[in-house]
Amino acid sequence: MSRVDNPAVDNPAVDNPASGALDGLLDPAPSPGAPRIRGLRRLRAWPWSLRVGLFGVLAVVLVLLATPWSAPFDPALQDLSNRLAPPSGAHWLGTDQLGRDVLSRLMWGGRFSVTIAAITLTISAVFGTLLGIVCARSKGALDEFVMRVSDVLLAFPEMIVAMFLVSILGAGYGTLILALAVAGWTPFARLARALALEINSRDFIEAAESLGFSRTFIILRHLLPNAFSPLLAHASVRFGHTLITVGALSFLGLGVAPPDSDWGSMLADGLPYMSRAAGLVIYPGLAIFLTALAVTLTGRGINVRPRRQGRG
Repeated sequence: MSRVDNPAVDNPAVDNPASGALDGLLDPAPSPGAPRIRGLRRLRAWPWSLRVGLFGVLAVVLVLLATPWSAPFDPALQDLSNRLAPPSGAHWLGTDQLGRDVLSRLMWGGRFSVTIAAITLTISAVFGTLLGIVCARSKGALDEFVMRVSDVLLAFPEMIVAMFLVSILGAGYGTLILALAVAGWTPFARLARALALEINSRDFIEAAESLGFSRTFIILRHLLPNAFSPLLAHASVRFGHTLITVGALSFLGLGVAPPDSDWGSMLADGLPYMSRAAGLVIYPGLAIFLTALAVTLTGRGINVRPRRQGRG
């Protein structure tokens, strides 16, 4: 057979595939938009609750962070000649009983409410989680004592415990945070203890103990990472509850002191004027509801495994 009859004999791409002559055919270069397409597909794989919740949380955070520059008026500025005015071009949500701009007070009040709830939840989560994990590892007198104390605290509604402490220590930011933290650490301690007891029974914990690793190393390296996702989801659900509790205490006059205000105190101030200006109650109540809903949806979506994409 001649070389003309069989042209593949001297074809370097066939004789030596490693030469690189077929690189363009065997492994085509990805298009510039491929990473963006893969990113959009991963985003679509997220649960709808996580996407909606993250969008809401991001919107609330951006609005509250931009409040010092975007609020149209000073929240304490009074205009008694313009009391209980309806929404207008100057005051988008109207004015309250003292002529103060409702939108500005809503934005500034949200900073107080969300900040207090976030700080309280962080203290409760960190303290309760570490205490619960330590109790699960010790399994001794400390475990028994902490669980009995949590039983006593859980026997009373969290609102009652917080009201009792605030009434004794006095109203204020620090007192409110301390009271809510004391009343709110027990659910985290019990959940962390239950998760730690389940993780302690796994083989890698026994292997770490047999290798002589310290208790602190096992907690930080194995227990906390494996319990982080359920605890984070629980914390997001608890955030809404904490935000509502902060608003309820302020509604009862046990929260921030005037001239500062938060969403709960705005509800209390607007309640006598609800028949004339219902927005004074609707707007702060809606802000509490939507913020709590966004964070709760985010937490519920965290533990939902994304749908796997099929190969196409």
